Amino acid sequence: MTTQDSTCQIVVVGSINADLTVRVGRHPLPGETLLGTGGEVTAGGKGANQAVAAALQGASVALVGAVGNDPYAAPATEFLCSSGVEMSAVSTVKETTGLAVISVSEDGENSIVVVPGANATVDATAVAAHKKLIADADIVLLQGEIPADGFAQAVKLATGRVVVNLAPVIPVDRAALLHADPIMANEHEAGLILQQLGIMAASEDPQDLAQGLLDAGFRSVVLTLGGAGALVAQGTQLITIPTPKVSVVDTTGAGDAFAGAFVAELLSGTDKQGGANLVAAAQQAARVGAFAVTSRGAQVSYPGLHDQLPAID
Repeated sequence: MTTQDSTCQIVVVGSINADLTVRVGRHPLPGETLLGTGGEVTAGGKGANQAVAAALQGASVALVGAVGNDPYAAPATEFLCSSGVEMSAVSTVKETTGLAVISVSEDGENSIVVVPGANATVDATAVAAHKKLIADADIVLLQGEIPADGFAQAVKLATGRVVVNLAPVIPVDRAALLHADPIMANEHEAGLILQQLGIMAASEDPQDLAQGLLDAGFRSVVLTLGGAGALVAQGTQLITIPTPKVSVVDTTGAGDAFAGAFVAELLSGTDKQGGANLVAAAQQAARVGAFAVTSRGAQVSYPGLHDQLPAID
């Protein structure tokens, strides 16, 4: 890791985890023990996943985060280094590297328990140490796996566009959250965000959730809907984004692949505030996310610029 921040188009302020993955026929019931396979440790963490996905799509990306001085740090940062993510703002701290324990069932669905570890140190003070890096970025991308004051500090320092994928949905400063343009969430997260803002959604229908988020004050909204694609909402427009039909092997990190590809594509448009650009970014992101679910793992499954992405029918 280098010692001096560099200017990058995208700065991700977020988590770095080692993923411990096991595969099971089905997810266990409460109190039940099942036999599984796997047990390998690979790179993960929502911040790192999204940074790698964006870098593999050709963007200049830096990550603000932390790892421990332990055996998990090397596998956790493997793809960050190999994909060219700028690592000068990744600190090594006394806490252990973040750990995610992931079980993947035969149908590709996953269940995840995250131990924050070093990610809990990415607070306001740690983020403020990289003021210039964040302020110089065209896009600052945030998630919910760091402390809320670190999240708010990153928004305060940002002078470019702020994109938020509040996953998991943690309590954060309302004004900071409303800077998101877009706010990116799945259906479950969208409902929780509205609850956090004290708003009752008209229904669980994605269009009602998206409209509710717009009414709450967000400039734009992107809902990820898994195999059903995505929904882009801005102004009076609610635009459905289809996703390619693929054979699902493992959904781990697919939403992060979408988010990273989305911000990378957002930079390539000439109108970085336009609705048409949001749609184009979501279309590209849907293809990248679909590619990611066709093989196992998170970052290891992400496509580069030379990979053939599945087509949208």
